[in-house]
Amino acid sequence: MEILQDRAEAGRLLAQRLMSCRGQHPVVLALPRGGVPVAFEIARALHAPLDLVLVRKIGAPWQPELALGAVADGDQPDIALNQPIIAELGVEDGYVEHKVRQLLTEIERRRALYLGGRAAIPLQGRTAIVVDDGIATGATMEAALKSVRRRGPKSLVMAVPVAPPDTLERLRPTVDDIVCLLAPDDLGAIGTFYRHFPQIEDEEVIDLLARGAIAPDAAESAKPSADR
Repeated sequence: MEILQDRAEAGRLLAQRLMSCRGQHPVVLALPRGGVPVAFEIARALHAPLDLVLVRKIGAPWQPELALGAVADGDQPDIALNQPIIAELGVEDGYVEHKVRQLLTEIERRRALYLGGRAAIPLQGRTAIVVDDGIATGATMEAALKSVRRRGPKSLVMAVPVAPPDTLERLRPTVDDIVCLLAPDDLGAIGTFYRHFPQIEDEEVIDLLARGAIAPDAAESAKPSADR
């Protein structure tokens, strides 16, 4: 079984396969917290700004780790629900609606914590690269991709180190391209594909976002010129 050293190595390997995006005025969008160290390396290699797409999992009432779906931030929040699981468990609509309201409040808190009031980077006419450190069921990533697509990027790319083939195929219609390093049939826990997979703390997210921010003049120079 192929193993990645850590999230930073995963980001560098993904960046090598994303170099064709460098002339497309890209923006790299991480799913915090685990996706941020991966996305930081991609943004640095592509000379692209680093931003967040904030998504929270909707956990089952008696089993919070079981995802009923996910909600992503935005002017019109996007919600991806796993209807077969909701039906199988008999979860009431009122529970889902209540959890969505709670999660949107938490999303706003995290945006203020991580970005300190910094406005989201505009995506119109740009290539948006959405990054996480791995995907299992894909509910969280699906909500993130829907949210980013709504913001009008010219092209939408999903970049992840590891994901199961069936999840990749399910998400493929929602994006223009997928870059994935490892696609094992028997995924198990994402952390088993890394030698070093620590929990990412808020302080690291804040530091990487600050280091990944590009000054306006640098961001301007990254735009494709009219004669390219």
